[in-house]
Amino acid sequence: QVQLVESGGGVVQPGGSLTLSCAVSGDTLDYYAIGWFRQSPGKERESVSCISAIEDSTYYVPSVAGRFIISKVKAKNTVYLQMNNLQSEDPAVYSCAASQFCWWASTPSPPTVLSEKFPSWGQGTQVTVSS
Repeated sequence: QVQLVESGGGVVQPGGSLTLSCAVSGDTLDYYAIGWFRQSPGKERESVSCISAIEDSTYYVPSVAGRFIISKVKAKNTVYLQMNNLQSEDPAVYSCAASQFCWWASTPSPPTVLSEKFPSWGQGTQVTVSS
């Protein structure tokens, strides 16, 4: 089973940028899709983005599309989430998770990545947006 460790969280001003890392060990990224999810106090966990295992297809939920970019460096077995133009709705604990597929569900609206299909999770990293 793979292990995932997130890093890169911190405090950023509104409109600022932050890049999160998800380091994967125990197996190669060639076999795993990696999803990013977030959860803030009092709210349910929500999906953010996902990158597929082989084709590197990327998926974004509407609230982050155009602002966040997911990518991977296979040589480092690491997936990144570049977050731009951070807003008041973005603060949360961000976690990465591994699965065989991205499990992208386009219906019902809004589209999402099915978190229950991801068996392996990291501990999360805190992102705070504050002026």
